Amino acid sequence: MIEILLWIVLISAFTLFGSWYARKYARADGLIGIYVAFGIFANLAATKTVTFDLGFAQLYAPAVVLIFSVTFLLTDIVNEKFGLHETQRMIIIAFACQVFISFFSWLVLTLPPAPFYTGQAALESVLGQVPRIVLASLAAFLVSENVDAFIYTWFKARTGGKHLWARNALSSIPSMAVDSVLFVTLAFYGTMPIVPLILGMLVTKWLVAVIDIPFMYLNKWMIYRD
Repeated sequence: MIEILLWIVLISAFTLFGSWYARKYARADGLIGIYVAFGIFANLAATKTVTFDLGFAQLYAPAVVLIFSVTFLLTDIVNEKFGLHETQRMIIIAFACQVFISFFSWLVLTLPPAPFYTGQAALESVLGQVPRIVLASLAAFLVSENVDAFIYTWFKARTGGKHLWARNALSSIPSMAVDSVLFVTLAFYGTMPIVPLILGMLVTKWLVAVIDIPFMYLNKWMIYRD
């Protein structure tokens, strides 16, 4: 359990670079770059499923859930500083990059390997995701990230910009649920037991969401400090 918490803290700390960049240059480029990197890597390494030992229970989920979950924190940071329009622009950029990577992966795998090349099988195990899983991932990403952006904007307007922790948590937690249910259902319905997979992803993502609340405050401090 302690090891998982430390990993979440370390991964979330990378967002501070994006906020430092935003303060220094008054642009969202750094945050967008981190957001795109997290999303692309989560897709590339999504095939590895691991056991998360929480002490009171063992859950099974892709290892990259610890990385991908932080994209919701990044969405909230950009929304807080730059607004909904910039957040949606970031989501579109990340979505397009994931489509490009999927196409490039397919292209590289379909080209005939040289007779002396021995890494085709290993490359296929990393890049050769089933089209159904790729489409499920893209759909879940696009829907859940936009849900997060809209809820955050709505909550901020309703509270007059107060209660940062609440809009961070109450936008991320339901959005993570949408992502998990949509992805697992579209990718594995009829082939795997989807309820245990959804529960494993949900609990792990919500753990990240809770730990990321202090990082929301740290990032806001980083952006606005003198």
